[in-house]
Amino acid sequence: MAFHIPEDYYYTKEHEWAQVDENIVTVGITEFAQDQLGEVVYVELPEEGQKITQGQTFGVIESVKAVSDLYAPVSGTVIEVNTSLGEDPSVLNDDPINQGWLVRIEMDTEKELANLMRAPEYKKLTAEK
Repeated sequence: MAFHIPEDYYYTKEHEWAQVDENIVTVGITEFAQDQLGEVVYVELPEEGQKITQGQTFGVIESVKAVSDLYAPVSGTVIEVNTSLGEDPSVLNDDPINQGWLVRIEMDTEKELANLMRAPEYKKLTAEK
């Protein structure tokens, strides 16, 4: 199956995507992650104003198959949470890239982006699975 992997996003090895707009980073799970999880039934996300650290867990996603931690692609402060996912986590099943975004983070430093994968690397990672 071919997954939609936007070229201008960054990716973690744990299958989160990060869309960068100046110092604001929108974070979600990739289509590959959603496919592996199966039907998402619950999402636990941080509060607005919470500080998060790159590589650390910032939430939990639960599906009919598994419970998985969500990992922060960058360090910073959570400035917005997609609260609609609390009421309807199934949005992640249908559209994990756009409407299924999880949080927006005001990142502390752009230097951390160098620790993330770009689309070609991420495509190789998911092709091996």
